[in-house]
Amino acid sequence: IVYSPDYNITFMGLEKLHPFDAGKWGKVINFLKEEKLIGDDLIVQAREATDEDLLVVHTRRYLNKLKWSFVVATITEIPPVLFLPNFLVQRKVLKPLRTQTGGTIMAGKLAVDRGWAINVGGGFHHCSSDKGGGFCAYADITLAIKFLFERVPGVSKATIIDLDAHQGNGHERDFMDDQRVYIMDAYNRYIYPGDGFAKRAIKRKVELEWGTEDTEYLQKVHTHVEGALNELKPDIIVYNAGTDILDGDPLGGLAISPQGIVKRDEVVFKAARSRRIPILMVTSGGYQKRTARIIADSILNLHNLGLIDKE
Repeated sequence: IVYSPDYNITFMGLEKLHPFDAGKWGKVINFLKEEKLIGDDLIVQAREATDEDLLVVHTRRYLNKLKWSFVVATITEIPPVLFLPNFLVQRKVLKPLRTQTGGTIMAGKLAVDRGWAINVGGGFHHCSSDKGGGFCAYADITLAIKFLFERVPGVSKATIIDLDAHQGNGHERDFMDDQRVYIMDAYNRYIYPGDGFAKRAIKRKVELEWGTEDTEYLQKVHTHVEGALNELKPDIIVYNAGTDILDGDPLGGLAISPQGIVKRDEVVFKAARSRRIPILMVTSGGYQKRTARIIADSILNLHNLGLIDKE
């Protein structure tokens, strides 16, 4: 389990202006400590992604744009960031996102070595090499996969299973013409980003209606995850486990229960582990205060079922 206290965005209450619970990552870890699943010795400390790391995917032009506060305000959807000097934006907003991005890259290597890894943050699936948006400033999913392709022998095929409520248009644009990457994406068809161009990269597209509930959702997830992995057996699965599918989420528009989310994660991990395919999970979107507890409960469930362990 990969984490750093630097993941959390705290800045004079500014973070409260976004529907995002900007301290959710630390809360997940605290719940797992309370349940005695982990201690500090069992957490892999994420390190901030360097410029050199980011340039494996991002253009220099894009990284330079992040030196303008108004650009970061637009990407993070926190308008007052516009009025902050950029050194504060770098330290208080972008450094946490860079640290989560470093965590995803590290978790990719760990997953290949150990069979599984969970980055308690990351999952910035709206960011591509030259464009951010939807709270996503760095393309951590693309980065993790590119790092594995370039630096880990034996990893030449990847499958992205994106189950956040929103379409993952960032990695889709990045891997548009890359036959090594198979993308399955299940999302509410009516909400942001509605990126028709990016949809061309999706090999298995599951477009959901407003208010989709557990039974239909879990049946579709099971069918399509199995189908995707039967169609192509990858060397790594990147699982974008957004919890914004939760009933009542102001942005997701779906109606999945907390138990449904726990079951969904179980379905994906069972499919990966039964086929002995390494899996990297990132937590992505989830915009309610109760989200952190659900993520922690899901990780506890995976552990209780023997799908993740310390060995």
